Amino acid sequence: MGKNGTARGVAIAGVLDNLRRVFQVVHGYSKRAERTGGLTGPQLWAVKVLSESGPVRVSDLARRMYLHPSTVVGILDRLETRDLAERTRSREDRRVVTVALTRKGRHLVSKVPEIAQGLLLNGLEGLSSRDLEDLSNALEVLVKILGAHRMPPRLLLSSEVNLPKAPAPRAPR
Repeated sequence: MGKNGTARGVAIAGVLDNLRRVFQVVHGYSKRAERTGGLTGPQLWAVKVLSESGPVRVSDLARRMYLHPSTVVGILDRLETRDLAERTRSREDRRVVTVALTRKGRHLVSKVPEIAQGLLLNGLEGLSSRDLEDLSNALEVLVKILGAHRMPPRLLLSSEVNLPKAPAPRAPR
């Protein structure tokens, strides 16, 4: 560590230690949740959000999770495969699809621990606008320092990326 004794050196060491703590906590929560529920962090996060909101439109679930709808659809596909969630198309408006937990999903949610994404989301929503802006600016600086500003944003400890899916290429006519 350069300039060990200076206030600047102490501040840099504090930033690095806090980043280490964040990574440790996120990793620990995700591993614990995976062991308990056998799902990825994003899948468990979706289950938790669904348990709090009941049947909800897929677009509203995406908004509550701060994810693109196409990302949420991929998560729901995997939850449906495991019979944890179920999508239903509205009879009144066929464009509207709601999603809810199955009985198996409701049972699972009672056994799984809190997950990092939920804690982060609740904490961020509780910040003042000023604190949220300060944190956002500081993280932007960190991302630039690491050269990661063009990197697609993966969900925490997952291979899933939070970007809309590119449209499928059209066949030539």
